Amino acid sequence: MTMHSATLAINEAIQARKAAGEKVLHLGFGEAGLPVPERVAAVLGEAAGRNGYGPVVGSREAREAAAGWFTRRALPTDAGQVLFAPGSKALLFALLAALPGDLVLPCPAWVSYAAQAALVGKRVVEVPVPAESGGIPDPALLDRALVRARTEGARPGVLLLTVPDNPTGTVARADQLREVCAVADRHGLAVISDEIYAELTHDGTPAPSATAYLPERTVVTSGLSKSMALGGWRIGFARVPEGPWGARLLEDLIGVGSEVWSALAAPMQAAAAYVLDDPAEVTAHIAAARGLHGTVARAVHAEFVRAGAVCRAPRAGFYLYPDFAPVRADLARQHITTGAQLASALLERHGVGVLAGEAFGDEVSGLRARVATSLLYGETADERWEALRSDDPVALPWVADSLNHLRGALSSLVG
Repeated sequence: MTMHSATLAINEAIQARKAAGEKVLHLGFGEAGLPVPERVAAVLGEAAGRNGYGPVVGSREAREAAAGWFTRRALPTDAGQVLFAPGSKALLFALLAALPGDLVLPCPAWVSYAAQAALVGKRVVEVPVPAESGGIPDPALLDRALVRARTEGARPGVLLLTVPDNPTGTVARADQLREVCAVADRHGLAVISDEIYAELTHDGTPAPSATAYLPERTVVTSGLSKSMALGGWRIGFARVPEGPWGARLLEDLIGVGSEVWSALAAPMQAAAAYVLDDPAEVTAHIAAARGLHGTVARAVHAEFVRAGAVCRAPRAGFYLYPDFAPVRADLARQHITTGAQLASALLERHGVGVLAGEAFGDEVSGLRARVATSLLYGETADERWEALRSDDPVALPWVADSLNHLRGALSSLVG
């Protein structure tokens, strides 16, 4: 039986509670939480009449825009290397269906990777992440994990990396990524590099990419759900490497796409083409979003640290991954000994929704949770625009109220 995605499930559960009149601080879902720029919405509206089927890979216009987008980010790309789909999630599934071998996955990792691998009959070889970052396996442990997996009957074939990372909100160092790719190369692995958060490093420094170290076998997936907060529009795109391996893979992806989604909706392709050309309005909007995400994530991080949790400092996107191990004794007195019990107590007793670490493949006994900060910017479009434009968003009444709610909940939980 295929389970309901944990991230979608908690979002629906919290929304139902809020609709019933409960006061719930929603830290459980990674929606980017920002309004749509006026011109981007206008482009979509102008394309509403494009109601015909198009090529599975996407329109020439959209693919050329994506190729230019990658090229301006130091990854020269031809339009023939690009494929569009209704969300990067569909592309990740297609890649796992098309690429041979079992999945090698950093742990903890986004909830859908392992679930999708199960849907296509792949085993999952889990490797812990480094102490200071997430999204990649610990280089020192990866080689031995692959050797052990083979002795146990697995066939490692695909390594999935997320830089920047969900759930930890960190960015792997280039030297770590280089070591990981060297191991992948020795073992003949293909690499999927999920770079959906690459535009949202808080200081604007480009995140490293596996394409720099294993260019001939690395596929990059991305989309507009995080950088542009267009999750509901479902716009994803992928870049396959140049050369025979990439060309064969693209044909396989076209085959999967032709049977599953046919093509990304034509109006969405028009919007994607506009955004991926990097017009000034779009780049300014993403820069403002980057600053807002960083400011609010740091403020929430400070609350968890103040409460006694250990937590990596956020460097990209809008996630935190606090660990309450230092206050385990305090929590045990309340019969909280697992991540799921921690998340349940926060929601049921204190009106704070987070997602337990075990949903991301973490150990059940770990007192860890994934915290998403991006739904704190406001309930209305006007509030969200004000947060986006503010020099001090944490001082806005609705953001400050949320931080006070969180502070009180954590104090009651561990006090």
